[in-house]
Amino acid sequence: MAALAALALILDALIGWPDVLFRRIGHPVTWLGRLIAGLDRGLNRGRMRRARGALTVVLVVVAAALPAALIQAWAGAWVAAVLAWPLVAARSLDQHLRAVARPLAAGDLAGARSATAMIVGRDVTRADAAALSRASLESLSENASDGIIAPLFWAALAGLPGIAAYKAINTMDSMIGHRTPRHADFGMVAARLDDAVNLIPARLTAVLIALAAGPRAGAALRVAWRDAGAHRSPNAGWPEGAMAGALAVRLSGPRVYADRIAEEPWLNGAAPDPGAADLSRGIALIRRACLLAGAALIGVAVLQAG
Repeated sequence: MAALAALALILDALIGWPDVLFRRIGHPVTWLGRLIAGLDRGLNRGRMRRARGALTVVLVVVAAALPAALIQAWAGAWVAAVLAWPLVAARSLDQHLRAVARPLAAGDLAGARSATAMIVGRDVTRADAAALSRASLESLSENASDGIIAPLFWAALAGLPGIAAYKAINTMDSMIGHRTPRHADFGMVAARLDDAVNLIPARLTAVLIALAAGPRAGAALRVAWRDAGAHRSPNAGWPEGAMAGALAVRLSGPRVYADRIAEEPWLNGAAPDPGAADLSRGIALIRRACLLAGAALIGVAVLQAG
């Protein structure tokens, strides 16, 4: 299955998900999103919301993984690899972060704020360059795990059904796994399951970031090990901490949402704030981490074939 994951990464890195395909048929994640939204409307009401949320998880995972398993069994690994391609998000993550880095480097705060607002949930309408760089680096680090390494991990472990099930779980977490009055009970199972399936990939992402950091590998690992536990997420602190240590900057910290200020602890808090150049360095670092991941998958595939 490592070859399947490697081919999916290569296809995504080379061509991504073309706009013409998105306009014509959408994207597998948008298909999952429509299913989740429909179940949210239909089941998230009345009593037993936690049980209804658990049923939603089962229905969505089965809807994603069962057809994937049948396709892989009938059509073979190479077809499955091609179908796994849109479930890896390396190219789109790179594009979204470069869309922030370009105006930020040019001193265009308005443009950088607009681009950052597309990738984070916090309020960045008055954010300065340091806050925009921090938010973008945090998104880059976390999504390197959720959007690249975790899908590849589950594809290598369980093929097309594995990556399809992972994307279903991760999409549910992003849509219903929130601690809001509407979703605190209904989305609890989705959120806990997402934490579980990202447990190993998040730590693996931290290791890849550290390896990609070269001479700062030790610093990246030390910060991740020391500070990840302080993060509100059981997983996101690992890649974010590794990124903070690799770039010798601080990440996380207080941030503004629509209705509140979240007093989050700092990662690598004694370091300075990042700037526009650090965001560009972070993007390059994730590219190298993806190359390392691809090389590792190819190596495993060669060993499996032998």
